[in-house]
Amino acid sequence: MKKICYIVTIPGTIESFFVPQLKYLSENNLEVYVICSYDKTIQSMIGDKVKYIPVDIPRGISFLGSVRAILELKKVFKNEKFDLIQYSTPNASLYAAIASKLAKCKIRNYHCMGFRYLGFHGLSRFIFKVLEKLTCYLSTNIECVSKSNLEWGIRDKLFSKQKATVIFNGSTGGVDLNKFNNAYKENWKKEIRCKHHLNDNDFVYGFVGRITRDKGINELLEAFLSIENEAKLLMVGEFEDNNNLDCKLLEQAEINKNIIWAGKSNLVEKYYAAMDVLILPSYREGFGNVVIESEAMGTPVIVSEIPGPTDASEQNKTALWVKPKNSESLKQAMKYIMINPEKRKEMGNYCVKFVRNNFDEKLLNEEILKRKRKLLDE
Repeated sequence: MKKICYIVTIPGTIESFFVPQLKYLSENNLEVYVICSYDKTIQSMIGDKVKYIPVDIPRGISFLGSVRAILELKKVFKNEKFDLIQYSTPNASLYAAIASKLAKCKIRNYHCMGFRYLGFHGLSRFIFKVLEKLTCYLSTNIECVSKSNLEWGIRDKLFSKQKATVIFNGSTGGVDLNKFNNAYKENWKKEIRCKHHLNDNDFVYGFVGRITRDKGINELLEAFLSIENEAKLLMVGEFEDNNNLDCKLLEQAEINKNIIWAGKSNLVEKYYAAMDVLILPSYREGFGNVVIESEAMGTPVIVSEIPGPTDASEQNKTALWVKPKNSESLKQAMKYIMINPEKRKEMGNYCVKFVRNNFDEKLLNEEILKRKRKLLDE
């Protein structure tokens, strides 16, 4: 039986994106391992068939931590003799790419979830781009989570066209249509709106994700606060440390009775159901899984016209695309979607079909298995 291993930095990434495919691969004649920083609950999460090896992989910049992680990964790779190694997230990918090359692993598969250097400027951008190029260079294969990111990587000379691909229609793990089940939308909508004291006839804009500058939160708050009506804004997620948000905007938002700060939730499918439209005005995304999750629930989206979200949606069919870092463009789209209920209904209906045909988790897992077997056979 062939042995494969997934490496990420933190357990939360496994929980958010990889559990269904790990279980699927382990049930189809592959011996599957996971490596990430220690977590006492991860084994119960991934099931008995998937084996877990804890390795401390530091986040951020840590020279000594990086060296320790690379040496530990190299030791594990030499001992386990994996037939295929796959790594995701920036730090884990860099360390695993170096360690697997040193350990002479034959198949070093970089699962590229986006490019970190795009969030930086000047010298920092240059350094992180060099590190990205190094990860790509050391990898034998690259799988991008979106076609736009594939095209960007080729255009920015991170890797060659021959080295990289996108599986199925992209995304990190597709959408679990049993969890994000549109059939429960009305019940969930009532439940969440009741919980947060929202009326049935309230128009609700929504956001799901990390509350930080790079997610376009400044533009979202500025646009919403400038719309003079009684619409609501439902913010689902936690504030990120060093979020770099505009202090004045945030002060206004925190005292605005029409903005609801719901915090982090493990029931995001219910929150999508409660929204009339999801807004993701990010500056950069690898893909934007919240987009296809919202669409699966029949909730149309407004997204920045950037790589990732544009792969996860269809303009004017499931989504309105707006200029990134542009609160006026966002404001106009927000006003348009609110005053056009028939268009909103039409988009919502199409959203469900779009996700079912293009991002069903089961279909994606089948294609991932085919891809793994192809690499192993080669």
